[in-house]
Amino acid sequence: MDGYSFTDIFETKGIEYLIIIAFLIILIPFWIIINKQLPVAKKIHKMMGVITARILRLPQGLFYSKNHTWAFMEKSGNAKVGFDDFLLQVVGDVNVKQLKSPGEKLRKGEVFAEIDQRGKKLRILSPISGEIVATNLTLSESPGLMQEDPYGEGWIYAIKPTHWLAETNKYYLAEEATFWLTKEIDRLKDFLAMALGKYSSEPSMITYQEGGELRKNILSDLDDKIWAEFQDTFLS
Repeated sequence: MDGYSFTDIFETKGIEYLIIIAFLIILIPFWIIINKQLPVAKKIHKMMGVITARILRLPQGLFYSKNHTWAFMEKSGNAKVGFDDFLLQVVGDVNVKQLKSPGEKLRKGEVFAEIDQRGKKLRILSPISGEIVATNLTLSESPGLMQEDPYGEGWIYAIKPTHWLAETNKYYLAEEATFWLTKEIDRLKDFLAMALGKYSSEPSMITYQEGGELRKNILSDLDDKIWAEFQDTFLS
């Protein structure tokens, strides 16, 4: 027709535009995934069974001791205490023996519970002083509860504290706790490199997943000598 012309886009740069459009269509879903990388990374790492700072549970309103216990003041004035997720993920499934009973007095730094796994033991120190108000009897009936909900139904004791402010003022809270936990994972890697070098000929096969991540329950397959060194380095 007069006044009209036909242009084949394949003979011009039109094909380049189509390629760019197709590339953007493919790129957009990946961009969405990347911007949601934290939840995705958590799911992946949980499936792989590794320990990273981003997947360990660390509620921001609790006080965390360097000995890997936590304390939380309730409205009643009593404080719940328990083990942090770092400790639980490192040791795996264990039996917990509560060494105190309601009515007994307790000092900060005193052994108040014991972890046992096939004869290998860890002594856990109390993060605060006070009087035992209650023990969590549910733990003996449901030992997996501590792993499932360490900061809720998995508490160890309820304690009426005697020196709450003085004993918790140097504990980790909120962002400080997150930063500290990240450093603890790095320190654990260094510890294992040293300890496994002394006691094992195949440390990487025992401890690490592909990519150098620490695998969960890493102490489970290690002997009591390493448990003793872990006690001295991280819990005492």
